[in-house]
Amino acid sequence: MIKLANELQNVKTVAIAGHIRPDGDCTGACLAVYCYIRENFPDIRTDVYLESMNPNFLFLKGAKDVKTACTEDKTYDLFISLDVSERERLGDAGKYLDTAARSVCIDHHITNPGFAAQNWVDAKASSTCELVWESMEEERISKEIAEALYMGIVSDTGVFQYTNTTEKTMRIAGSLMAKGIDFSRIIEDTFYRKTYVQNQVLGRALLESILLLDGKIIVGRMRQKDMEFYGVGPSDLDGIVSQLRVTAGVEVAIFLYETGNHEYKASLRSNGPVDVSAVCAYFGGGGHVKAAGCTMHGSLYDVVNNLTLHIEKQLQEQEEG
Repeated sequence: MIKLANELQNVKTVAIAGHIRPDGDCTGACLAVYCYIRENFPDIRTDVYLESMNPNFLFLKGAKDVKTACTEDKTYDLFISLDVSERERLGDAGKYLDTAARSVCIDHHITNPGFAAQNWVDAKASSTCELVWESMEEERISKEIAEALYMGIVSDTGVFQYTNTTEKTMRIAGSLMAKGIDFSRIIEDTFYRKTYVQNQVLGRALLESILLLDGKIIVGRMRQKDMEFYGVGPSDLDGIVSQLRVTAGVEVAIFLYETGNHEYKASLRSNGPVDVSAVCAYFGGGGHVKAAGCTMHGSLYDVVNNLTLHIEKQLQEQEEG
């Protein structure tokens, strides 16, 4: 376990960074740690590096202070990596990790190899925000910090419906609610709310989805030309794979969106025994047992065929076992 108060002793400068294409857990963890330092260690100069975040997250304290570019040549006493499964996913902020006097990584991805000098990786945690809560003293968690942490937990647990939700997760969520946060608004505005265009692309993906392996696998996809037609980016596709996942009889949901010529970003979700982190790790990606992703190369047919072969193998092994 890492305690932030201990790590911040005799530190004058801190860099905080999350993974590329930051989701709710990543954003919430980064802004919670940023606010914790600003409120409790005001003499420490702290910078947060994140790519452009979801507009629904901008209500969080500190969101306007986030640096989206890493153009400055700075050296920090401490670099804190949050919700980052591997060094490459830090993006441009990785250069600050390399030059920092010390580095700390707090994460919950099972595929994390431990790339920082000090690593706290707990794959049993529902989210990185759950671990960040443990790294803080409860009396030092303000309402603003609680908002960020609650949003992150809501994001990675699917509003407490995914199997990574534990009794401990609920106790932590309860303690955050006790700080006086508007928890129902946070859930509505950051998890459920979609723009009209986001609903359109969701409908398009569902309409064109296909079932494979006797209905055990569902595949949805979005082509580059479709994304250009609707004027959407990768962040607008969040939640599509989760909607595919709830299809009756499905063991694994796959959502692909095209990022280049014969290049796809794949997101996988599992309802049963299939470890999708193992599938994605084979192709250079990673994540969690029930939720993972990777980048695939080849034709759409090749990508789908390669992924389904690995899923089918796991299903057969489960049946034989």
